[in-house]
Amino acid sequence: MEVAVYNIKGEDTGRKVTLNDDVFARDLEKGNAEHTLYLDIKQYLGNQRQGTHKSKERSEVSYSTRKIGRQKGGGGARRGDLNSPLLYHGGRVFGPRPRDYRTKLNKKMKGLARKIALTSRMNDKKIFVVENFTFETPRTKSYLEIARSFKLDDKKVLLVFAGQDQNVLLSVRNVPNALMAQAKDLNAFTVLNTDAILMTEDSVGIINDYK
Repeated sequence: MEVAVYNIKGEDTGRKVTLNDDVFARDLEKGNAEHTLYLDIKQYLGNQRQGTHKSKERSEVSYSTRKIGRQKGGGGARRGDLNSPLLYHGGRVFGPRPRDYRTKLNKKMKGLARKIALTSRMNDKKIFVVENFTFETPRTKSYLEIARSFKLDDKKVLLVFAGQDQNVLLSVRNVPNALMAQAKDLNAFTVLNTDAILMTEDSVGIINDYK
């Protein structure tokens, strides 16, 4: 598959770049693409969770343990101490406890999910290949000019570079709807959680070699 290469002003340079069909033009009807994406995104989001949630149960609430009512004759159920879950400020029944949400997924399946995500974005015409660029100094306005050139200034944009570019990173980190990533670090969630992807020519070479 060949696609046009744009400059940072959003203009077609007249050059073409070849994209690997195995990465950008997969047949999404074959296999279970949707379920593969589900498993990968579920694992990614689960791995982001701290799992430090905790509530106090009856044995952990610090109140008096004296019996607060008569055993009989009260007209209702037997009432224990103030730690009872039935009372205000009492312990919680079956409350959350700290746990690890991390799960494992085969490396091949994660790679497949990434290819499916890139194919989906390409089918939606959300991927643009841009000639290699950098900024002389960190400047948020420089990024906003590029986004405006592609009519993406109000969209969530992912910039994909072959390596780390400190000036570009510092230019986009204060923009709420902009994100920069290295080609080797892409994952299905990051790819799908954007309105558009601007990838440099150098990054295309790395992505074409995805296994």
